Amino acid sequence: MDFPKDDYLTLEVDDLDFDVLTGIYSEETHLPQPLRISVRALLSMADRYDPATPLSASKNYMDLKHAATTALPKGQHFTLIEAVAEHIIETVLMQDAKVRHVQVKIVKLALSERGESIGITMGRWRK
Repeated sequence: MDFPKDDYLTLEVDDLDFDVLTGIYSEETHLPQPLRISVRALLSMADRYDPATPLSASKNYMDLKHAATTALPKGQHFTLIEAVAEHIIETVLMQDAKVRHVQVKIVKLALSERGESIGITMGRWRK
């Protein structure tokens, strides 16, 4: 990812394990699959952060967790994990105008045979 030349703040939530209905094969389409989801949000930074700076100058980390878990529609089947990432990205971008970029990494845990991470990373800049 190319970072802008001005100051920035990145909020991160890594390695959330969450079951999501996803997949293209018949054995995948009826049961939720375990995914490991990480979310990064690049924010416009305040001029300064001192001990009394309010949360409104940043963003609540729990918003990222919510976007990657409870904000995913229950019972919705996502054919591709790219669509899961897209939903998470759009949710985070809609939450706060300070968010300039969102990156989502999804690992399909059921595909790992020897501990390898198989999945995608998707990022989108605010337009």
